[in-house]
Amino acid sequence: MEKGANAFLGGSMKAIVLAGGLGMRLRPLTDDRPKALIPVNGRPISEYQIEWLVKEGGIDSITFACGYKWEKLKEHFGSNFNGVPVNYSVENEPLGTGGGVKKAISTNQPEDLVVVTNGDIITDLPLKRMIDAHRQAGEISASMLVVPYRSRFGVVKIDKLKVVRGFEEKPAFPDVWINGGVYVLNSKRAQKYLPDSGDIERETFPNLVARGELLSYPYYGEWFFVDSLKDLKELEENKQATPTG
Repeated sequence: MEKGANAFLGGSMKAIVLAGGLGMRLRPLTDDRPKALIPVNGRPISEYQIEWLVKEGGIDSITFACGYKWEKLKEHFGSNFNGVPVNYSVENEPLGTGGGVKKAISTNQPEDLVVVTNGDIITDLPLKRMIDAHRQAGEISASMLVVPYRSRFGVVKIDKLKVVRGFEEKPAFPDVWINGGVYVLNSKRAQKYLPDSGDIERETFPNLVARGELLSYPYYGEWFFVDSLKDLKELEENKQATPTG
């Protein structure tokens, strides 16, 4: 493990931010920085995330599961951000989301619960409520945020005679859910299902579903993900810049 790539420090509630991707669809913005440092209205997306994790989840320690240009992350955040300890679990080669989480939680003795979030998510989810719901569920290895599916395309409405009656721009489908990229894991239970290399979505969660150990947390509120320049523009149009102080 590289210097500075330690995992968790002591504390009651920790979070892993998955920031190891190459961000290919966001180039040229990611040519010289990891996706987590892409600016949203002048501030890195990861700053918004850390502030949300602390405010809404009571998180007291952050670990970036990182690889691509991870040194830029460390240059920006150092060992803390606004008094919150920041650590780096560095992947010498891409491990996928599941492998990245496993590496981040296995370096030290796993805690009871850990929050995991994709590094490209902006949301106002009341995270403490999700954590409480997970605790109250009992013998559950993981909880997954789910949000309504929103079409990336406009919808054309037609009648029985095939006459166009209207249009709806990027409608949401409230009964169709997608993975919202935020998870609460029981570290000791979930760790045995995490791959050394591979994605948590494809390898871990199907195993938990088969065992009835994956809980959903539906949420209809603010949720954005930044996977392309178009997504970034949409987020910036919907979110006002917040002060850094």
